[in-house]
Amino acid sequence: MDEAIINAPFGQLKLIAENDVLTGIEFLLEHHALKKPASPLLKETEAQLAAYFKNPHHRFDLPMKLNGTPFQQQVWKGLCKIKPGFPLTYGQLAQKLGTAPRAIGGACGANPIPIIVPCHRVVSASGLGGFMRTRYLGSLNIKSWLLAHEAGA
Repeated sequence: MDEAIINAPFGQLKLIAENDVLTGIEFLLEHHALKKPASPLLKETEAQLAAYFKNPHHRFDLPMKLNGTPFQQQVWKGLCKIKPGFPLTYGQLAQKLGTAPRAIGGACGANPIPIIVPCHRVVSASGLGGFMRTRYLGSLNIKSWLLAHEAGA
């Protein structure tokens, strides 16, 4: 397994790859020592994330492996169809996929590759909703930053 810890405009990210495919991105809520990407894949992941942070319409093109149930896979594909700057509510995405809003929230929380699979683009009908399986202010600040970044483009 290859790992790197990189800076992002809202904090730090941990990048995880196995067998030359990206398998995870984790938001780090506490500061960690940076760990430069060593593999070509993680270097390219860092470069594409930097491109996204400059332009929220950047299209990611990375080999990924999303480990999840068939339902989660369906939701994650649906997330990838949401355009930057045009978030959907959990209910709207649930209606498109023929399921319940709470199930959408569970699949978003299980997303192993956030930002690239943009679970942050799903919000509640009355506000941000949750993020990173919590309503903790640190994680919601990240979601707010991502949404504001995309809304301003």
